[in-house]
Amino acid sequence: MTTVESLFVAIAGENPVMQAFVGGLVIAGLNLVGAALVFVWRNPSERSLDTALGFAAGVMLAASFTSLILPGIDFASEAAYNPVTLGGVELVGIVPVLVGLIAGTLFLDRADALVPHAHYLVTGERRTDAANPDTGGLPDVDARIASVVLFVLAITLHNMPEGLAVGVGFGSGDLGGAIALMVAIGLQNIPEGLAVSIAALNAGLDSRWYAAVAGLRAGVVEIPLAVFGAFAVQIASPLLPYAMGFAAGAMLFVISDEIIPETHTHGNERVATLGTMAGIIVMLTLDVVLA
Repeated sequence: MTTVESLFVAIAGENPVMQAFVGGLVIAGLNLVGAALVFVWRNPSERSLDTALGFAAGVMLAASFTSLILPGIDFASEAAYNPVTLGGVELVGIVPVLVGLIAGTLFLDRADALVPHAHYLVTGERRTDAANPDTGGLPDVDARIASVVLFVLAITLHNMPEGLAVGVGFGSGDLGGAIALMVAIGLQNIPEGLAVSIAALNAGLDSRWYAAVAGLRAGVVEIPLAVFGAFAVQIASPLLPYAMGFAAGAMLFVISDEIIPETHTHGNERVATLGTMAGIIVMLTLDVVLA
């Protein structure tokens, strides 16, 4: 056990569910750190935000493979794995992960259709009445409040796979990999938390304290989902590769459908791409050093 792992066990104990709870606290806390940056970084440029969000995308992209998809395949390929049987065929190896990945993608796709895309509020843009009929005919104040409520739902939805991924990581028993995933998602939560606060300000919330609270609120959902993920795979270990695939699919959907398109809409494609590459490098380094 490495020094980092020993320190974490000294703080969280050896119970994977408690470790997931502490991991959820860490990533939610770093989300708050990012949200609170609006107090000192009052007017970040679009270029800076796109670079930071590109970094977040890179971390999530690498983590999806190194900490979820590949370990899930390895787990479902072990001789000791107790697979689900469908029509007399055992679902082993890559199959459970692919099933989970498809399920995670479809879940985010359908859920995302129910809430507005986060970039409308990150950039301060307003939808037209035709695109947003529920608020288009309302007074400005009511429309703004409706937009904020929908935005909180949208960003909470996008935080869900991150919390689940951390919980599943700790539930898998791979402490080094789980810590690397926790640190990586925590780091990408900082620019994401800042984006949440700026979006809240762009939606008309003049209080920077309220904007920071909006960032915390978006991150808090990660704590119960981290606990749920660890608990679920502890009581039903055959679910682990499915859960890993589900979390990876959900994160990859958020990256491709929201984060990368948003960072490429302001003419900052190059710095956003460099930010993405930096995020990949950081996650790969953490995975090697902490695993």
